[in-house]
Amino acid sequence: MEGVFFELRGISKYFAKVIANKDVSFSIRRGEVLALLGENGAGKSTIMKILYGLYKADEGKIYKDGREIKINSPKDAMEHGISMIQQHFSLVPAHTVMENIILGNVRGIIDHKLLHEKIKKLAEFYGFDINPNDYIRNLAVGVQQKVEILKALYQKANLLIMDEPTAVLTPQESESLMQFIRDFTAQGNSVIFITHKLKEVMCVADRIVVMRAGRVCGDIKRDETNEMELSKLMIGRDLNWAIKDGQLKTVSQEAWLEIQDVTIKKETGVPALKNVSLTVHKGEILGIAGVSGNGQQELCEVVYGAISPASGRILLDGKDITERDIRARIDLGIGYVPADRSRDGMIMEMSIAENMMLKGSYGKKWQNRGFIDKKKLNQYTLQEIQDYSIKAPSADTIVRGLSGGNQQKVILAREVDNGEKLIIFDQPTRGLDLGAVNHIHRVILNERKNGKAILLVSTELSEIFALSDKIAVLYKGEIQGVFNPDELTTERIGLLMAGFAGKEVAEDAC
Repeated sequence: MEGVFFELRGISKYFAKVIANKDVSFSIRRGEVLALLGENGAGKSTIMKILYGLYKADEGKIYKDGREIKINSPKDAMEHGISMIQQHFSLVPAHTVMENIILGNVRGIIDHKLLHEKIKKLAEFYGFDINPNDYIRNLAVGVQQKVEILKALYQKANLLIMDEPTAVLTPQESESLMQFIRDFTAQGNSVIFITHKLKEVMCVADRIVVMRAGRVCGDIKRDETNEMELSKLMIGRDLNWAIKDGQLKTVSQEAWLEIQDVTIKKETGVPALKNVSLTVHKGEILGIAGVSGNGQQELCEVVYGAISPASGRILLDGKDITERDIRARIDLGIGYVPADRSRDGMIMEMSIAENMMLKGSYGKKWQNRGFIDKKKLNQYTLQEIQDYSIKAPSADTIVRGLSGGNQQKVILAREVDNGEKLIIFDQPTRGLDLGAVNHIHRVILNERKNGKAILLVSTELSEIFALSDKIAVLYKGEIQGVFNPDELTTERIGLLMAGFAGKEVAEDAC
C-alpha cells in the first residue's frame, strides 16, 4: 500500500431501509486522479459526502497515510487537507473574489492589501487570470469555478473532490480545468473526479472506481479499459446506443416553427434575447448550444408562451401564435420538456396518472359526464409506463418516489403526446444516468422520424452533435450563427459559446 494517501475501508451508509453504500472500499494515492463513475443512485455522492464530513458512516473506517482518522464535519475534513467543490457553487454574488475566498477563514482585523497579494499570487501560480477585487456577480461561470478552486487552495487542500466540474463549461474552459488538475496532481496532490462523461475520464483519470447499487463493482487503471467496458460496468449490461441515421427524408422545406426577430427584456431592461431569428422544419432537430444562462430558458419559454416578447413574432405551421396563451399553444400541438422537472414539469405529490393528464385536464379526452374517466386515464397511463419503461408498480404511484430518470420519462411520455407538431426539449438528460440518457435520445430521434419539429437545448455538446440536424449557438441572448454539425469542431463551437463570432472564429479555428 506504499504511496496510499487516503483509504476508505468497509464504508456502509443506510437511510432507513435504503442502502446508500455497502462495504465500499477504495484508496487514492498521492499525485493521482481518481475518477468515480456510476449511475444516479449508485452511491457516489454519498460516499464522497462521508469523506468530506457531510454524512457520518454507519460502518467502516477512513485512513490517512495509513493511520485511522475521524471525519465528523467538513471542518475536520479541511483540517486533513480535504476540500469538495460542489456542482452548484457556494459563492456569494454580492461579495468580491477575495471576500469569498477568505469567508470563514480569517478572524480579527483583516489586512486587505496582504490578502489581496496572497490570493493574486496563488491565482497566478495556477495560471488563473482572476482579479481579487472583481465581484462574483460579474464573473462568467467558468471563472466562478476557478474562484471555488482558489477557495480550496487557500485552505491548503491537497485532496480535491470535484463533483461534475465541467457541467457548465465551454470546451476551452473544460480543457483549462483538465490542465489545472494535471498541474495540481503533479505536485503530489490528489483529485477525486465525479463525472458521467466517459471521454473526460479517459482523458484525465489515472484510475477509475465504478459504483453500482451502492457497491464498488470495478477498480481499474485507465490504460486497461475503454468507454464501452466502463458503460457496461456502470449499468450492468451492454448498452445499444441511440444513433442518428443521417439526414432523414422527413426533413422538409416546410417550416413548422419560425422565430422572427424576437427580443425579450429582463426587469433591468437588459435583453435576455436580442433579435433572435430561427427556423425549425418538419422532421428536423435544431440544437441550441451555449453555456447556461445565455438566454436558453427565455427562448424556450417565449416559444411555449410562458413569457411574451418585447418585439418580434412566433409562427407555428405558418400561423402567428405570438399573442396565444399556453393553453392555446398546447391545443395547437406544442410539447415542452422543461429543464427543471420538479419545479416546472410535474407536481411531485400527485400520482403518475394525475401528472399525465395535468396539462389536458380541461379537455374532453379524460371527461365522462363532467367527471374524470379514471378507468380510461389509468389504462392510458399503464400503457405509457410500459412503452417508456417507467419503473413504477402502478398508475397511482406518487412521482416523488420515482428516480430522476423515471420522473423524466413521465414528462417525456406526456409531452410527446402533446407535441403533435413541435416538441421543446430543454436539458432533457441533465443529471440522468447512461441508461436513461440513451432511452431519451431514442425517443427524440423517433419523434424526428415521425416528422415533428424538435427544438433541443443542451449544454452537453456530445448530445448536441449526436442528435442535431442544425446547430445554433447562443451567447448573451444573441445567435452567433446556425451551422450544419460537420461545419463545427469542438474548438470552434467553444469559441462561439464564449462570444467569439464570425471572422474571429474562422481565424482562430485555422
